[in-house]
Amino acid sequence: MASEKVHVFNDLNFDAEVIKSDKPVLVDFTATWCGPCKALAPIVDQLAEELDGQVKVGKVDIDESPVTAGKYGVRGVPTVMIFKNGERSGQHVGVTTKAKLKELTGV
Repeated sequence: MASEKVHVFNDLNFDAEVIKSDKPVLVDFTATWCGPCKALAPIVDQLAEELDGQVKVGKVDIDESPVTAGKYGVRGVPTVMIFKNGERSGQHVGVTTKAKLKELTGV
C-alpha cells in the first residue's frame, strides 16, 4: 500500500510542488506498466515515511505527465531525481537501494 506521505506530481503542479519547494524533493518518475517501478515503489514509500518533514517525496507518472518527463530527459523508468532549491542535484536510473536514495537526498 502506498504511503499517504508520497505526493503526486504532474505537469500542472510540478513547478509549484517541486521547483518552488523550500525543502529537498525526491521525485520518482514512474509508469504503471513498469515492473522495476513496482519493485522500487515500496522503497520510495519507506523513504517518504522516514524523511517526512525533511524531504518531500513524490511520483510523476510519465504517461500522464509527458511534458515534465521530457523536460528532464527521462528516457527510462524508474528514474529518481533529487531537486534542491529548484535545481536537479542528483539522479539515479533503475532500481536501487533505500540507502543509495537516502544518500542522494543528502539527509
